[in-house]
Amino acid sequence: MRTRISAILCSLFLAAHAGVAETAPGRTAPPLVRIHRVPVAGVPVSADPATYVLKPADIPEQNWRPGHRGVDIKALPGDKVVASATGIVAFAGVVAGTPVVSVDHHSGVRTTYEPVRAVVRAGTKVRRGQVIGMLADTNKLPQTARRDPGLSWGAKVPGGGSAQWVYVDPMELLGPAVVRLIPEGSQPAGVPD
Repeated sequence: MRTRISAILCSLFLAAHAGVAETAPGRTAPPLVRIHRVPVAGVPVSADPATYVLKPADIPEQNWRPGHRGVDIKALPGDKVVASATGIVAFAGVVAGTPVVSVDHHSGVRTTYEPVRAVVRAGTKVRRGQVIGMLADTNKLPQTARRDPGLSWGAKVPGGGSAQWVYVDPMELLGPAVVRLIPEGSQPAGVPD
């Protein structure tokens, strides 16, 4: 009887935590729900991160410490930037000479995208994969300090204690890749040759 109850409790625990990513050790952030996608149009869900990550996140233990609070994703000026998940645009404007879009998601996560020239406004509801702007050319932004190539994609969650927000690695938000097997020699519907 005790074994059966333990097995049931273990199963319930595993089911409740399926699809949830843990945050970095020692962080006060809640677990992250893996429902996001790579925020650059044309990057397939199944893509290997090594093919599109230019610079990984290096999240500091304290917000004020040095580090890289996001992921730099391979993209060219003019490329479409999409919402990584459904949410509400919290901000679309310029910060320190850099055009930025921020989206608040139902899970409590806020994602940030820069340098992005917005095609949405604050308060707009956006769907996962919806275009929110175009990647700006930092060479044409004289006021920005940002010179790294590509899209800087960041994520943060409400903090505890004195921290208003706690930064997290946005790669932890990505859902698992979906693999579809098709018979050899077949072409799936809707996929060009």
